[in-house]
Amino acid sequence: MKKKTSELAVKPEAGKEVVRRAVKAATLTAVEMGARQREISVSEFFTKNRHLLGFDSPRKALLTCVKEAVDNAFDASEEAGILPEVLVRVEIVSGDGAAAPPVAQATRFRVTVVDYGPGIVREQIPRIFAKLLYGSKFHRLRMSRGQQGIGISAAGMYGQLTTGKPVQIISRTGDKNPAHYFEVQINTKTNEPRILEKKQIEWENHRGTQVSIELEGRYQKGRASIDEYLEQTAIANPHAKIVYVTPEGETKTYPRTFHELPVPPREIKPHPYGIEFGILLKMLHDTRSHWLSGFLSSDFSRVSPRVGEEICQKAELSPRMRPRDIMGEQAEKLYKAIQATKIMSPPTNCLSPIGEKAILTGLYKQIKADFYTAVTRPPAVYRGNPFIIEAGLAFGKGPQEIEAAKPKAPLAEGEQHGEEAEELARVLRFANRVPLLYQQSACATFQAVLETSWRNYGVSQSRGALPAGPMVIFVHMASVWVPFTSESKEAIADYDEIRKEIKLALQECGRRLGVFLKRKEHAKHEHHRRNIFELYIEEVVGACKRLKGGRLAAEKLKAQLLKIALKRTGGEKTDEILGKKGGPEGLPDSIIVTPEGVEGSVPPDPAVEASAAAASAPMPEPPARSGEAAKPAKRAARGKPAAKRRKR
Repeated sequence: MKKKTSELAVKPEAGKEVVRRAVKAATLTAVEMGARQREISVSEFFTKNRHLLGFDSPRKALLTCVKEAVDNAFDASEEAGILPEVLVRVEIVSGDGAAAPPVAQATRFRVTVVDYGPGIVREQIPRIFAKLLYGSKFHRLRMSRGQQGIGISAAGMYGQLTTGKPVQIISRTGDKNPAHYFEVQINTKTNEPRILEKKQIEWENHRGTQVSIELEGRYQKGRASIDEYLEQTAIANPHAKIVYVTPEGETKTYPRTFHELPVPPREIKPHPYGIEFGILLKMLHDTRSHWLSGFLSSDFSRVSPRVGEEICQKAELSPRMRPRDIMGEQAEKLYKAIQATKIMSPPTNCLSPIGEKAILTGLYKQIKADFYTAVTRPPAVYRGNPFIIEAGLAFGKGPQEIEAAKPKAPLAEGEQHGEEAEELARVLRFANRVPLLYQQSACATFQAVLETSWRNYGVSQSRGALPAGPMVIFVHMASVWVPFTSESKEAIADYDEIRKEIKLALQECGRRLGVFLKRKEHAKHEHHRRNIFELYIEEVVGACKRLKGGRLAAEKLKAQLLKIALKRTGGEKTDEILGKKGGPEGLPDSIIVTPEGVEGSVPPDPAVEASAAAASAPMPEPPARSGEAAKPAKRAARGKPAAKRRKR
């Protein structure tokens, strides 16, 4: 080694030659580099970047698989005009015939989702479940849960990567049609389906679709779990029935509480304000219109022939020009003229909001509280895309919880119980009726909640934090194209228009809550004063009777003093606010729950009423005393209900 070093030192040109040869061996020619270039399949890309689709952890992967299958089932049923009914089953899979491990230790699961919707045509089944970026929703401007055609096929791809098992599908389109069974996988190099098995089978369901995916995952209850996802789905979709079979074998049913289908959204054309310059060039090339004016009025929404003529005039272009001939400087003039022309906002019949009544029903059925309210904002626009923001609020712990609460140990002055000191509001985020469970801090919805001044409405809030107290905040965005921050669809991008609408909806909910809290606080104060008066009335009546030598109608005087005390402390209005009688006067689209019952604009549940009527029918009525038989008739004549509302 020393000899070689000395030789190189003597002959430096020899060392340079060695380095030159090494560099030449390590470098590639342009031909060799070009030979290494090849097309990347979208399936191959997401195979290496599955975290972009929500499969970055076993627990989240299990939830994402359930979510994508349920979303597809709801979309298909609603589009066919069928009230959604979905069965979700999550089972533990044990290998080699061994006994199933405990749920906490299980690493492999089989997710099965069954819907009773319209079914899928046999030829479309392989591509829907085993081809990424294949679907019917990407090119249509109408509200839907799915957007990109990735979800369910990505779930099948994840199962294929982690277990090697294919996706199993059963689908039937009607009573007279056979049920088709498929086992498919994705060819990740070509992004094409590989059919392993297909046949006709006997299936008990007269129509619908069943999909089963075996995958590696982890099941855990709590926040951001399958249980929470289905619970929130039931809140935002009260018109759906969901049956959930947990890995422990427990069956949970979320019944249908709203028996009307949402108004079906209609497809619209793109709005001129929502397109970019490159999209305009592509539309000019692809249009079937022969004239520029016809292109503007037929390929865009809210562009009438008159508005089209105005755009052509501003762009200094002839309305009779061929759209394909417009390029370069002329195309730029056309684009600027479109942005400078006043055009009506896009139509909103492409949206299907949940509605205030349905939001109230969903919150009331799933969350215990004392006060509920809901707001649906007027339609707004971002980047030419119409959207609607809806908000709901549930405040309090509910009368049943308060009654069942155990007495707590007395505390020092200024001290609080741990739960009360740390309890913060819970935020439920939704986009097109789908719960968003991850990336909360990156979502425009969460930021809008933080920026709302809840202290103005009687709720404590630290700077830069959520409001404190027993409160659930519901926010839903309905849009033809929700601007998600990633392909996993977990957070809404922070557009100024979207955040402004969310804050306005939350402020309206806050104002209603503030009115409720102020009325209740004032009513409590007046009720306390009345109790003090009643204590002194007994003493006053007794003293007056002694002064009169016992010749005083004590009961009459007591009744008169009680009437004065009632009048001085707010009268029946105080009882109404405290839940003694009446409803949420002055609080539109709100519900107030008290130990006496429920008051407010909540739609009745026919199933509950029917069961209650059946249960009460066989009960014999006690014989009425004299004068009591006519009381119900008198109440009816005065327009008063004969019985109180049902209790929670």
